[in-house]
Amino acid sequence: MTSLDYRPPTAPLDVIYEDHELILVNKPSRLLSVPGKGDHLSDCLLSRVQAAFPEALLVHRLDMDTSGVMVFARSPHAQRHLGLQFEKRQMKKVYVARVWGEMAEKEGHIDLPLIVDWPNRPLQHVNHEIGKPAQTNWRVVRVEDVTTRVRLYPKTGRSHQLRVHMKEIGHPILGDPFYAEGAARDYPRLMLHAESLKLRHPDGGKGMSFRAKVPF
Repeated sequence: MTSLDYRPPTAPLDVIYEDHELILVNKPSRLLSVPGKGDHLSDCLLSRVQAAFPEALLVHRLDMDTSGVMVFARSPHAQRHLGLQFEKRQMKKVYVARVWGEMAEKEGHIDLPLIVDWPNRPLQHVNHEIGKPAQTNWRVVRVEDVTTRVRLYPKTGRSHQLRVHMKEIGHPILGDPFYAEGAARDYPRLMLHAESLKLRHPDGGKGMSFRAKVPF
């Protein structure tokens, strides 16, 4: 990606919640979660969060084109605690997407193993021999013209999982520069948003839930 390709939004940091262990922010679309290779890709959500909270530590990532809730830790203890929740699949994430086509069923389950498509990385693809397990549940919110708004409930956290899974069942996410084609690709942004995140607080284990309003 060149400096001409990367034009991150300039809106101020949108902090949803912060305390002595956690920082929750609403990541905008078109902003990297972490720095890329080269000075032209140094602007990212992590650097912006650390400008406001110098002690902030990375816990997870969202794709550059995906918006929504991200959590950062304010101590090594919190980083380990939250990282383990992701590793053990105790962190509950819900996404909202608009996808191409009118989905006939109201809900469903996708179980397709994924692995990086090396000649075309960072793209991922389904591989039943060497792919890593990947599962996604989905539920229709409503049909809108020739598209459908859905909630997505990933059970695993593979790279590009939701994007590949929806493409594989014939309903690519609108505006996806990697996996959508034709009219489905002709949208101003990737229509994928991390709407909510449920976690246990690193200090005491209390269950907490955070949301960011869907911008599309």
